Amino acid sequence: MQINKAQFVCSSERLSQLPKDSLPEFAFIGRSNVGKSSMVNMLTGRSGLAKVSGTPGKTRLINHFRINDSWYLVDLPGYGYAKASPQMRASWTSLVGGYIAERPSLVGVVIVMDARRPFMPADEWLIHFFSDKTHVRQLWLINKCDQISRAERAKVLAAAQKRARETGPHIFVQLFSGLKKEGVEPLQETLLSWIDPEGRLA
Repeated sequence: MQINKAQFVCSSERLSQLPKDSLPEFAFIGRSNVGKSSMVNMLTGRSGLAKVSGTPGKTRLINHFRINDSWYLVDLPGYGYAKASPQMRASWTSLVGGYIAERPSLVGVVIVMDARRPFMPADEWLIHFFSDKTHVRQLWLINKCDQISRAERAKVLAAAQKRARETGPHIFVQLFSGLKKEGVEPLQETLLSWIDPEGRLA
């Protein structure tokens, strides 16, 4: 899949503000500071498309980016940041939980995890949240794999793949490194296969 056009559409703080059309959507979600926004920029080839911040929890809105005028990449707020107030956490759960549960055009979710610390409690919470939503495909994207050794990579990948097989056929696993630009094409191919198995969208 070649991304020729990536355009910011809107930031939504309420579900009623989400785009009204029915283009397929891929949602990216992960713990705060896991490198999600940088990965979105890497995937689209547009530096600065998704705002990158060193402050955990900076992204607090649902951001829609229209790709090739044929689908949406959705950047969801990070979760699990320690300094969030109870009110902010409740707001996150309502907004993101509502989006995931109610959005009919949601095709798949990319859960971004840190290769050095995968399956943290916040990751586990999200995976559990999806346990009864088997109609939504999941890609467990193990990011920052450049920061661990090859032996550790193999171990982390094997463990994640084993768990994915035990969870269900709708779960996929991939290593990724935004710094080394590793895994961009496989990620693009996976997303494309979910909406266009014959690879016609470009």
